[in-house]
Amino acid sequence: MTKLKKTPIFKTEAEEREFWENHDSSEYLDLSKARRAVFPSLKLSTKTISLRLPEGLLDNIKVEANKRDMPYQSLIKVWLAKEIQESRQL
Repeated sequence: MTKLKKTPIFKTEAEEREFWENHDSSEYLDLSKARRAVFPSLKLSTKTISLRLPEGLLDNIKVEANKRDMPYQSLIKVWLAKEIQESRQL
């Protein structure tokens, strides 16, 4: 087994985020000892955005959402997440 590097002490969350974006965590953590974490009360943070859509497109999205008995904004999020996941698998 190779010796693990020592994880630095970070002054801010942004500093830590930048570090992990540019370093391989397997050099710092023994992943064979990792356990799945469960956070049942954790709510995903969301950010409100403004998105301009042609009225006809929005009407069609609302029809599709109604067929699925779900809010149209939720359907848009589902579609976006699915598209991103599929594009990352290529």
